[in-house]
Amino acid sequence: MNYIKLEVWLEARKLTSLVYDITKTFPKEELYSLTSQIRRCAISIPSNIAEGCGRQTSKDTIHFLHISRGSLYELETQFYLALDQKYISEDDFNAIITQTETCKKLLNGFINYCKKL
Repeated sequence: MNYIKLEVWLEARKLTSLVYDITKTFPKEELYSLTSQIRRCAISIPSNIAEGCGRQTSKDTIHFLHISRGSLYELETQFYLALDQKYISEDDFNAIITQTETCKKLLNGFINYCKKL
């Protein structure tokens, strides 16, 4: 399966880019804590989609897609925490939430598709 043409993977990459752009404004003291955690989490989403597509069985693929989905929910929570700490504006928060919702829908659809294979 050629993952680089999958809409879910492309949208996850957009999310990761958005995360990097927004976290550039986080306080420097957060660089090795929340900023790093958020970025690792964002990277995990498209990475696990790719890894899942490289697996031999649908069961293995679905396993990595579930990891990706877990990272997506984790990322969403971390941005709620960043909003609570006033590290991000409401506009940036809404942009992230909108893109995470897009990724959730696409990822759930892809998981359902893989379950039918």
